[in-house]
Amino acid sequence: MSETGGVDLGKALASARAEANFSLADLSAATFTSRGWINNVEAGRRWPQRDWIELADRELKTDGELLSVWELAKSKRDREAAVKGLLQKSERESRLLAAAQPDNSDLDTMNEAVADLAVAYLSNPPEPMLKQAASLREELTRRVTVGGFRPSEISDLYLALSRVSGVLAYAALDLGNTKIAFTHSAAAWNMADLAGDNELRAWTRGTQSLIARFDKDYELGRKFVDDGMRYQGPGTSEVRLLCGAAQCAANLGDSHTAMTLLAEADRARERSTSDSIQGLFGFSHAKQAYYSASSLMWLPDREALQIAASSAVLAIETWAHEPPEHRSLDDEALAQVYLATARLKLGEVEGAMDVVRTVLHLPEERRISWIVNRISDLSDLLGGDRFKNSLLAQDARDELRSYRV
Repeated sequence: MSETGGVDLGKALASARAEANFSLADLSAATFTSRGWINNVEAGRRWPQRDWIELADRELKTDGELLSVWELAKSKRDREAAVKGLLQKSERESRLLAAAQPDNSDLDTMNEAVADLAVAYLSNPPEPMLKQAASLREELTRRVTVGGFRPSEISDLYLALSRVSGVLAYAALDLGNTKIAFTHSAAAWNMADLAGDNELRAWTRGTQSLIARFDKDYELGRKFVDDGMRYQGPGTSEVRLLCGAAQCAANLGDSHTAMTLLAEADRARERSTSDSIQGLFGFSHAKQAYYSASSLMWLPDREALQIAASSAVLAIETWAHEPPEHRSLDDEALAQVYLATARLKLGEVEGAMDVVRTVLHLPEERRISWIVNRISDLSDLLGGDRFKNSLLAQDARDELRSYRV
């Protein structure tokens, strides 16, 4: 967030609170937030949403002045974020262009290009990412086959090849081709193994489990997780693997094991460290909440479905405020579908459709295979016995079918 805008707003809030003779505790109680959070807003470390500012404005009786300061600060913050985003995007593109010139690119530049691609993947359609990843791997593969590297660089070269193959696996999966995704993931595993990198070994097994889950082969998905746990350690690999195992258990109808594994993932998060690179190779708090939702939404009991719905909301709200290296636009859209699924299984047809319509309006290039499949599942739920006499459900199903067409 823009510190300048945040500090300006923070000073205005602190001043308004003092003038109204409100303590932090008073404003906390009046606006249903913690004192620590308000203190962070006043210090410029946190950014409040408009609805909270409107509530604070009313409680502190500033007659719209606090809201006006927030609007000006937000405008400034948005401009600064846009400029920063443009600079970062242009830097990533320049690195990719530099890496495309083999005679002028050292291995460090190539590795930086792979890391940038892993981040860029989260906010771009899979097809252009597939092309860029293929171009990078072609050059990396050339260096391996012709011996175009120093002996001390071989491990880093294997790491780069493993990661770019992992990106290719994701692109193939998002484009709906699990066979090719598995082939790329096998290459990713082989290169990670040659590099002797446990973090990447664990990530690759987690990705292979993900591909198996896409194919609804949850037993195979569980086997990949079990093997991946042999290598868990640095970063968030253990958290990701446990969440994947929970998805397998939930889809196999084992509610108790799914809930137990998600609780284990929470404990693993507390002892996790930073991942070597972010983007596709990270596993943020939002992603963990997203996995929780996508696990529990398959369970039959009401409590699990309510937790699934709240987890999906948490993922969506968290991603809305995270930096690009953690924010996945495709997963945000899928979280909306998961929220709709949980609501529908709770009997809330209108609530489900209100959420999923934001996804139905996505452009064609953003309709990845996961989204298409999960909306198909949603349509199938509406066609079940539970809703057979509901005209509202029939209309909703027709609307979802039009998306699939």
